[in-house]
Amino acid sequence: MTQIVSKQRVSDHGEVFTNEREVNAMLDLVKQETERIDSRFLEPACGTGNFLEKILERKLAVVERRYGKLQFDYERNAVLAVCSIYGIDILEDNLVQCRERLFNLFNSQYIRLFGDNCKEDCRASIRIILGLNIIHGDAITLKKVNKDEPIVFSEWSQINSNYLKRRDFSFQDLLEHEIVAGLPLFSDLGQDVFIPKPIKDYPVQHFLELSNE
Repeated sequence: MTQIVSKQRVSDHGEVFTNEREVNAMLDLVKQETERIDSRFLEPACGTGNFLEKILERKLAVVERRYGKLQFDYERNAVLAVCSIYGIDILEDNLVQCRERLFNLFNSQYIRLFGDNCKEDCRASIRIILGLNIIHGDAITLKKVNKDEPIVFSEWSQINSNYLKRRDFSFQDLLEHEIVAGLPLFSDLGQDVFIPKPIKDYPVQHFLELSNE
């Protein structure tokens, strides 16, 4: 795999892609988390998705092992896996490639497992989530590229098994409060956590009906 696209991009943006071997070695350090379907990951300089693709690949492998013979359960959990993947990149062409790589990874497995029974509604939900979770922004300024607007992330929470609750949060607010308060955003160990205030709250939707908004 080529690690640079051009010397100019390295000079302008410090863009150097990580090789697959190094990606897997780093992810193995948090192997248990990469195999939790709903464990959230953010790559603040995601490029074309080298890290995010491997994380999603591991998550989808777990989904297939558990639900590969039950299409509806597979779809629900595959959507949850995609909901947990977040990325930021300053270059728009990287962003487009990253979203497409993640979608194609899901779609190729989906077709392999369920062929002609695949649902366009499920594919549409995946594309919507990727469009919201993979953001054209600057992780240093915490703003969208060429816009005086903050980076906003959507949190997707599972409600009553088949429904998702979306809440939007300012990335800057999340970082500033964690630094000041010293509390994590999420915990599986029972300690105190920071519960941020969303900037927008959405009605609950069925995971196959996200495109109906």
